[in-house]
Amino acid sequence: MTDLVPARDRPVPVRTIATTIAMVLGTLLAIGLLYEARRTVVWLVVAAFFTVALYPVVSWIERHVRWARRSVATLVVFLVVLLVIAGLATAFAVPLAREGTQFAAQLPQTIDDARAGRGPIGDLLERTNALQYVQTHQEQIRSIAQNLTTPAAGVLRGVATGVAGVVTIFVLAYLMVLEGPKVVDGLLHLMNPRTAERVRRVGSDCAGSITGYISGNLLISVICGVLTYATLKIVGIPFAGLIALFVAVADLIPLIGATLGAVVACLAALVDSVPSFVVVAIFFVLYQQLENHLLQPLILARTVKLNPLAVLVAILVAVELAGILGALLAIPVAGMIQVISRDLWDHRRGRMKDQPTVGEDREVVELPADTAVEHR
Repeated sequence: MTDLVPARDRPVPVRTIATTIAMVLGTLLAIGLLYEARRTVVWLVVAAFFTVALYPVVSWIERHVRWARRSVATLVVFLVVLLVIAGLATAFAVPLAREGTQFAAQLPQTIDDARAGRGPIGDLLERTNALQYVQTHQEQIRSIAQNLTTPAAGVLRGVATGVAGVVTIFVLAYLMVLEGPKVVDGLLHLMNPRTAERVRRVGSDCAGSITGYISGNLLISVICGVLTYATLKIVGIPFAGLIALFVAVADLIPLIGATLGAVVACLAALVDSVPSFVVVAIFFVLYQQLENHLLQPLILARTVKLNPLAVLVAILVAVELAGILGALLAIPVAGMIQVISRDLWDHRRGRMKDQPTVGEDREVVELPADTAVEHR
């Protein structure tokens, strides 16, 4: 008699209702845990990003250097990365410390010259009427300066958290590169050979997208730094090398990095003279057009194999969702989505035509009689 009752009139089993409720509650609990541990999740994502980038280098050393085991190759690569980071930090810190000492010694004379309207700072204050503004708003400026000391503890806390995050990301990336092959092989051994091979191939293509993005972005930053240095040197801006290095590092940040570097370079040029500011500003306007419409589409199309429109849309959406971190991960994530989508299409939806064609006119290709067209 039960089989004669229409399906829509049958009562829903209690077990189904309980299972649905449990799944909803479990999902909400997982989302809550991820939100509470969002800082750690961000560190893991960034560490995984650098792991995928450094993994091929470690594997290459392990294959081509006889005495280099996995642990030795990993240690060598990360020591090189650490030396590069230390070198960049030294390139910034040493000139800043040297010039900061000279600036502190010359500060009293500089203040006197600025008040009298002499020197580059005095000329800048005179041109912008900033000196008159400071003189007429001394009380407001003093009040703002006093209020700035209040969040000092918060700033120090943020700096400490940032340092801890960098160290944690470095250690996580090291362990992921070192133990990565064991984890991957262990997971693949749980699958049947055909599925494992497919997962390995897709994972390799995803890693290639990330590596291609990093190499392409580094190449664009090098070009930006070299052209910036040449322009600043020709114009005669002080500290051209330091400013160009900062512009190159800032250019690694998609969407806003080039603008940030341009602002710093233009401010340095403005302190020097108005004509220098005009020349540097024109250079950055022209270069950003060159980078956005020629360098990025050309280089990223070859390294990540993404359509330029997809690159722009991915960056805009990722920035809206995750800020600067989203901008950093937008292009490699978009490349991974493209790789996975193509694989799913090829294995589940894609079908080869019964009769292959070539060219815009779709001319039919005659196959030999003993050749069969394979359907996926």
